Amino acid sequence: MPETSSPTRKRIVDAATKLFYAEGVGRVSVDAVAEKAGLTKRTLYYHFRSKDDLIAAYLDARDQPNLKQMAGWFDAAEGPVDRKVEAIFINLARVARHPRWKGCGFLRTAAELAAMPGHPAIKAGSRHKANFETWLAGELSGHGVDEPQTLAREIVLLMDGAFSIMLVHRNPDYIEAAGHAAAALTRARYKK
Repeated sequence: MPETSSPTRKRIVDAATKLFYAEGVGRVSVDAVAEKAGLTKRTLYYHFRSKDDLIAAYLDARDQPNLKQMAGWFDAAEGPVDRKVEAIFINLARVARHPRWKGCGFLRTAAELAAMPGHPAIKAGSRHKANFETWLAGELSGHGVDEPQTLAREIVLLMDGAFSIMLVHRNPDYIEAAGHAAAALTRARYKK
């Protein structure tokens, strides 16, 4: 396998990201990704053993940028920790109002691949959700919240529930409502 950080590999992942997020992983062919990247299918397969590996690479490439964005929203919010938690949801609702927003790519991919629990993309999605939960628990702990791991898990449940219902109703108000609930849970556990 070639070096994992090559410019060609990045081009392929960038093309896959645009297509997979817009259309879903099942609807996009390897040929379409190669064409979007301006490469041959043979070149794509030189960098990725299979479409499954490419799907996992797409999600892995979104992990740190998504976490950085959420952390930025949390850090930029003024006030106590409950407001910082709520700020993540407020900003997610703002982003969800954009016409090109299609929901959480990790959850959408997991839904498409639900019958294949061992799929590398399911593992990539699981890592991302665990990374977010771990980061959030650390932030909550640093802000003096009781049971930060439990609260982080509850907030993840609210967030992913909001993402799921958004796919049905297409109404960002659900994300804001989940943010209000997450803030209330945070206030209830804040050490006074």
